Formats: sequence, structure tokens, C-alpha cells
Amino acid sequence: MRHQNKTVKLGRTAEHRKALLANQVCSLIVHRRIKTTLAKAKAVRPLAERVVTLGKKGSLHARRHALSILRQKDAVKKLFDEIAPASAERNGGYTRIVKLGQRKSDSAPMAFIEWIDAAAVVEEKPAEDKKAKRKEPKGEPKPKEPKREEEKRPEAKKEEASAKETEEAKPEPTAEEPKPKKRRWFGRKEEE
Repeated sequence: MRHQNKTVKLGRTAEHRKALLANQVCSLIVHRRIKTTLAKAKAVRPLAERVVTLGKKGSLHARRHALSILRQKDAVKKLFDEIAPASAERNGGYTRIVKLGQRKSDSAPMAFIEWIDAAAVVEEKPAEDKKAKRKEPKGEPKPKEPKREEEKRPEAKKEEASAKETEEAKPEPTAEEPKPKKRRWFGRKEEE
């Protein structure tokens, strides 16, 4: 039984787990919100909150301790300059976990983990908007040229010529008889 064993192992060795969680916290500091599995988000939360508490202290010892946990100078700088001052009024509970549902590939439960006091995160635009951003040339739009008869492929010319010959060979139907329809089935003409 696992009574009072808090450490979530995440299927990794201790060194791998420590590196994973440190990288996740660094990404959280830099990007302000990360998408990950629910289990990893729950494992990242205590470490992220401990680092913010160190950032709020602001001493040299706290800065060195945060650097030993995160191992990235730019993340520590951003923590002390942006994240910790925004959370100065709050006594714990600096992060929020938002459940997203299951991942398509393996049905793992996914979640966002984000800072509560950080500035609003810009949402990603749908793929349709990204495609619509293509830059048009600044000059006048070029008029489209009509297709020429010469550009048609030779097979199409042969089909048109044979169709004209068959129409000329048939006598015109009288008013009483309806004109029979030409039907095509998978590109073949039916025999009439």
C-alpha cells in the first residue's frame, strides 16, 4: 500500500522525472500556460508554487535556490521580474488546472496549467484565419486571361470532332419524336 507517499512517479526514473518537471515549470514561466496531461499538470503544480514563493522572497538565496531547481537563467529572471510580482497579493494557489478532455491518439486526459494572476493569455486562432492571412501583392490585380482553344489537350479535340461528326450524320428529329438523350457511363458512350 502507498500510504503517505506523495511522489507521483509518472513512469520515469528520479532523474528523468526531476528534469521533466523542471522543464515543465520553465515552459510554464515562459509561456504562461502549457497543455499537458492531467497527471503531469498535477505533478508540476507543487513545484511551480514553491518556485513562485521563492520568487516572492526575492533574496539572493531564493534566487540561487530557484536556479538550482529550474536550471535556466532566463526562466528564473522572468519568474523574479514578472510572475512573482503579479502574485504578491496572493498567499498560495498561484496556478490553475483546466481539464480539456481526452487526447485523440491514446485517450489520455489533457489539461491546461496556467498562472492565475498572469496577464490574459492570447488564444490561438482557428486554422481558417491563419490561411486567410496570405499577403496579396501590392500592385494592381492581374486580369485573368481566358483559356485558349490551343491549350486544350489533344484528346479533348478528338472527342469534340467525333461528337460534331455524329451530330451532322443524324437527321433532325420531327416535332413528334423527342430527341434521345446521350448518356455516359464511366466515360463510355452507350450504343443506341
